[in-house]
Amino acid sequence: QVQLVESGGGLVQAGGSLRLSCAPSGRTSSAYVMGWFRQAPEKEREFVAAINWSGGSTDYTDSVKGRFTISRDNAQNTVYLQMNSLKPEDTAVYYCAARLGLGGLYYSSSLYSYWGQGTQVTVSS
Repeated sequence: QVQLVESGGGLVQAGGSLRLSCAPSGRTSSAYVMGWFRQAPEKEREFVAAINWSGGSTDYTDSVKGRFTISRDNAQNTVYLQMNSLKPEDTAVYYCAARLGLGGLYYSSSLYSYWGQGTQVTVSS
């Protein structure tokens, strides 16, 4: 069983930066595809970014390309989401997700097996 613990959310002004972290516990294998999703009030959960097990492949939703960077440190068993040039529309609860496997990236929340509890990101205008 994998438990995911997120940290790093908070309140920031538009144009600012935050870095989210996600640290799986329980299993220490790095053979997971990791993803970040977000859910704003009264909206469905949406894909933000994903990274494969080695860190060699990443992808992003169009609205965050060029502003967000997903990365992982398998030695530290941690995945990061660096968020720069934040906009008020980035305000949401951000969730870390994991799927066991050495394959490619996954974009649908239904394909991830493990989820964190979420961390709030609020961007003020």
